[in-house]
Amino acid sequence: MPEAAAKEPQAKKKSVQKKDRPFFTVGKRKRAVAKASFKKGSGVIRINSKPLEIALDRMSVMRVTEAIEMAGDIAKAYDIDIMVKGGGCSGQSEACRVALAKGFAEVGGDALKKAYMAFDRNMLVYDPRRIEPSKPPRSSKGARRHKQRSKR
Repeated sequence: MPEAAAKEPQAKKKSVQKKDRPFFTVGKRKRAVAKASFKKGSGVIRINSKPLEIALDRMSVMRVTEAIEMAGDIAKAYDIDIMVKGGGCSGQSEACRVALAKGFAEVGGDALKKAYMAFDRNMLVYDPRRIEPSKPPRSSKGARRHKQRSKR
């Protein structure tokens, strides 16, 4: 009986992320999915095992570096490996941007999160827009395409 009284319900411990342990984030855009792994390092960023400047075209690199520049010194403290699959060039670069922004916001706290939201909300929030499925009559031509009509 005294043993039962000695056992008190223990408070649940919150799982606090250790700063030195690697962590992962996921970014999605259109059909592209980017999985980023952050670990302490010197600020090297690789996309599909290639350096950032080689992996994407110039416009896409500029889009991705927006998230890096806003993070400032936080970006220089982590080595980031991003694996991207699916979609096209634009979707893949946006997915990388989202994954990076989510990771930096997780480390940087509320101030950085608010800065990302003020700059571009799509850096942290999922964008649900998708291509409308094609309809049966002229399915290969598009979702709302109809047969051309003659006026005379």
